[in-house]
Amino acid sequence: MRSCARAVAGRRGNAIVLAPLAALLLFAASGHAHAVLVRSAPAARAAVATAPDRVLLWFNERLEPAYSSASVWSAAGAQVDRKDARVEQEDPKRLSVTLAPLAPGAYTVRYRVLSVDGHIVESSFSFTVRPAATR
Repeated sequence: MRSCARAVAGRRGNAIVLAPLAALLLFAASGHAHAVLVRSAPAARAAVATAPDRVLLWFNERLEPAYSSASVWSAAGAQVDRKDARVEQEDPKRLSVTLAPLAPGAYTVRYRVLSVDGHIVESSFSFTVRPAATR
């Protein structure tokens, strides 16, 4: 009976030691799971007075240039970028795409990036170009 009690106590001791270690490992693994968009120009949900000539996206991790893309779409579903998205050589955490001249309206930026750790992130956000003020 005593040996059985010691075996149970030993298992509890192992569980008490291993549980925090497992939690620490899971937290560390999830902390570096993928590239996160940290800012953009224009910013998400921004209403800008002047139409931008490009969209810039900054991430928290270096991107894999061959597998990272961005595009910009009008509310009518037309692609309005120049299909030249690229990871910037001088900053491998920045993705950019140039734009055709934009009319006032709502636009959606879509991106798909592969960070150098091998994780793919796909998302989108919108911005608006306001009509010119009339006098």
